[in-house]
Amino acid sequence: MVLKAVCVLKGDGETSGTVHFTQEESDSSPVQITGEIKGLTPGEHGFHVHAFGDNTNGCVSAGPHFNPYGKNHAGPTDAERHVGDLGNVTAVDNVAKINITDKVISLRGADSIIGRTMVIHAGTDDLGKGNDEESLKTGNAGARLACGVIGITQ
Repeated sequence: MVLKAVCVLKGDGETSGTVHFTQEESDSSPVQITGEIKGLTPGEHGFHVHAFGDNTNGCVSAGPHFNPYGKNHAGPTDAERHVGDLGNVTAVDNVAKINITDKVISLRGADSIIGRTMVIHAGTDDLGKGNDEESLKTGNAGARLACGVIGITQ
């Protein structure tokens, strides 16, 4: 059975969007991520799944990147990375159009992202290559502009 999920991103400012996730029948199938985020400054913005589906204190209560295996932060194509590391999305004319296929996140099983929070950041994710301790935790992507909990949809 194909699984589908959705995340409605909202922030304190004008940043908002909707992100859709689709995974075919197998647990090992990649997840297709599509959507659009508006109200961004032009350029690259870090895009991550965070550990908790808690937005009670805004995006801060979503916790760190989803990292069940205790790995260093990196880019989405790196062998060692957080499960939630999806790299950057690029905004043109204040809009980022998303079309990502990822083989690490899942909508099923122990590593499911369902019920966790998707976050769009103010700055560019350095993909763990920033040569400092924070780079290996967050990619130095900056403030959390908008977030939302990932939920199952039809």
